[in-house]
Amino acid sequence: MRQKLSHYDSAGRVRMVDVSGKPATLRQASASALVRMNPRTLRAVKRNPKGNPLEIARIAGISAAKRTAELIPLCHPLWLSHIDVQAAFNKNGVLVSSVVSSTGSTGVEMEALTAVAVAALTVYDMCKAIDKGIEITDIRLLEKSGGKSGTYRAR
Repeated sequence: MRQKLSHYDSAGRVRMVDVSGKPATLRQASASALVRMNPRTLRAVKRNPKGNPLEIARIAGISAAKRTAELIPLCHPLWLSHIDVQAAFNKNGVLVSSVVSSTGSTGVEMEALTAVAVAALTVYDMCKAIDKGIEITDIRLLEKSGGKSGTYRAR
């Protein structure tokens, strides 16, 4: 079976997907992003005397997941039952991850991806005074479950 882009009608016009006929099921998605920084910047961020910049990044990611439909034009506004965003130092910088859940008629992949993207941008914002060359990389969906298309796991 050939896949098609769901956000276009038969005439090629952009449309919001009608999910009214889909059953409400438990849907969950997880995503991650990497904020790459050089070792000097990483050491400085870890020793920040004003507090841990990763905590504000976590809160920003949670807030962003809740506002995904406002940021991405064709996303449905969703009632999210759970959002978890984590940010942790690793040898290359900061690894950001999210898990988002909902019981509804459409998936939460975009909410999980938006959460890590905005959390990563927040880490950049908190650290840019030290190094403007910080890179945000590897934003990706790790897993999704629920709904008609079933389970997906990244390789």
